[in-house]
Amino acid sequence: MRENKIVIKSVALLVLLGIAHHAMAQDARTPYPKMAAIEQYLMADRDAEIALARSAAPDSISRDATIVVLGRQGYETAVQGTNGFVCMVGRAWGAAFDWAEFWNPKVRAASCLNPQAARSILPIAYLRAKMVMAGRSKADIVSAVKAAFESKQLPDLESGAMDYMMSKSSYLTDEGAHNLPHVMFYTSVRDGKDWGAGATGSPVLSSPYWFFEPKEQREMKGLPQILVFLVAVTNWSDGTPAGRHNE
Repeated sequence: MRENKIVIKSVALLVLLGIAHHAMAQDARTPYPKMAAIEQYLMADRDAEIALARSAAPDSISRDATIVVLGRQGYETAVQGTNGFVCMVGRAWGAAFDWAEFWNPKVRAASCLNPQAARSILPIAYLRAKMVMAGRSKADIVSAVKAAFESKQLPDLESGAMDYMMSKSSYLTDEGAHNLPHVMFYTSVRDGKDWGAGATGSPVLSSPYWFFEPKEQREMKGLPQILVFLVAVTNWSDGTPAGRHNE
């Protein structure tokens, strides 16, 4: 159960997303109070980033997926796929805006989005990445996302949007074992209890997409309702059993 909570804190994208510690987001003691140097979010080896992105999902899915990598202007297409899926390596700033690790440069979150998520969640990731790589502040990013939704430059969430985060090599958070294989579902549901999230014995967890803290919900004005459901899985994308190999 502890590992499940660690994954919730990391989503995001992205993500990445830890319910147990998200209150630290407003704590002055946060270890990542500001953006790191741009170079720290980039991966020097383009082929390594492509391989990590592909490892988010089983080969039967990722081998025909489009692969995008992070460049100095934002995400760019490295491999054009054919099945509608898009695989990428998310960074911490793709997660909830009030996450304590939002600027953590170590996060490398392999994610493979299905066609519905590629059409409706990926554009958000693209905009956020473009803003970060331009050196813009978190407040600037929030404002830009709101403006893009208001002007219809960002699409509505599509029903059935989900993504795979099953890479053995991801680094999702500084907490615990840093990683856990799972799949995520993006919904407009308002109450996680409707899916049994967090119930005793349930494999389902849920987390808000934009902000963790209830006191930050005032910032939700102008943003669409998105609740993310996470389900931990027992194997990594290569079929090997999940373990605590990377503690």
